[in-house]
Amino acid sequence: MVDVVDPATRSRMMSGIQGKNTKPELLVRRYLHSRGLRYRLHVKTLPGKPDIVLPKYRTVVFVHGCFWHQHSNCKFATTPSSRPDFWANKLAQNVMRDQYQINALRESGWRTLIIWECELRGDASRLEALYEEITRGNNQ
Repeated sequence: MVDVVDPATRSRMMSGIQGKNTKPELLVRRYLHSRGLRYRLHVKTLPGKPDIVLPKYRTVVFVHGCFWHQHSNCKFATTPSSRPDFWANKLAQNVMRDQYQINALRESGWRTLIIWECELRGDASRLEALYEEITRGNNQ
């Protein structure tokens, strides 16, 4: 399939995609803050610069977009029909990098949690479950 916009327009559109402070990330942050949790953002010294770092709980949270991080069995994790080989390779590299970073964090003693963009659609039950996952078993 041929792209419907010229390369310059496509480049401009793609450069506008945010890597941090996305709407799903802001939603999660607002919820956790409203529940009294305090956190740090995008800590550069940790593998993968996690979206949310909760040092008190030794926990990091990644807020993943279903497309960019290829959420399994999700209708939003598609491969574009234009340049499918390029996209398949790019998205597979994202998934491999994610797994490498999660393994590195776990080896360093961090608990890693992932919340997917599609889980934030609808009610706040997934956010409540995330809060419970974070605070469960804390002795401090």
